Amino acid sequence: MSAGDPTALIADLAARANALVLVVTGAGVSLASGIPTFRGSDPDAVWSKDVTELGTNGYFQRDPAGSWRWYLSRFDRAHGALPNDGHRALAALERWQLARGGTFLLVTQNVDLLHEQAGSRELVKVHGSVDRVRCSRQSCELGAPRGSIARADVDIAPFLADPVDANVPRCPVCRARLRQHVLWFDEYYTGHADYQFERVRQAANRASLVLFVGTSFAVGVTDLVLTRARQNRVPVYSIDPAGESPDLRVRVVRAYAEVVLPKVAAALGA
Repeated sequence: MSAGDPTALIADLAARANALVLVVTGAGVSLASGIPTFRGSDPDAVWSKDVTELGTNGYFQRDPAGSWRWYLSRFDRAHGALPNDGHRALAALERWQLARGGTFLLVTQNVDLLHEQAGSRELVKVHGSVDRVRCSRQSCELGAPRGSIARADVDIAPFLADPVDANVPRCPVCRARLRQHVLWFDEYYTGHADYQFERVRQAANRASLVLFVGTSFAVGVTDLVLTRARQNRVPVYSIDPAGESPDLRVRVVRAYAEVVLPKVAAALGA
């Protein structure tokens, strides 16, 4: 298989009727939609400037307004972004796999809304979602482990006008500060039901093929899925234009997701 040739991937997908195909996406799948990656090599990669200190509960506790300012500036980049051909191809592959009696699960590390906008339904947003916030007090009904609130239902105008701690949006139930509904680096996947980590764990155990798309393999969920795939000896592919892989057993398709995934879907009649 040449660097950008998806032939083996297409053949392996075709052979997985009545089986579970597990796809894990990272920030690279949304890069063509104008959303910078986190650890990637593109010039706007988020952690190339901010490291992981800002994405923590510890930072939120020390500087609530600073946390809100940073996330709002980050999320502004996702506002108005549209799904690209990679997102749409994954939604098509899901429909194709389900129609022939198989199972499909897309686990994304991304908090943007592009997968669901593209039509993905069997979707787990394991790092949270940009369209929701939650109470920072765990005992509150709008906080962990199960509660949250739509961002659109929160008045953030006072904070935008004067982004200081006193104007950080407050929980409508208990008046504690609201926080982003995302998994921070000093938190656990099991910390909120919306992350559906047990569903991911079960899928990793049952998958007959694993496809990583646009991920740097630098977070816990990729480690879990890759480890289970190794143990179960199932085919593992990675679509990555840089051709990076943490394991020689991962078959890398060195191509952009928005270029190669439509070819895969078309070849399969999806």
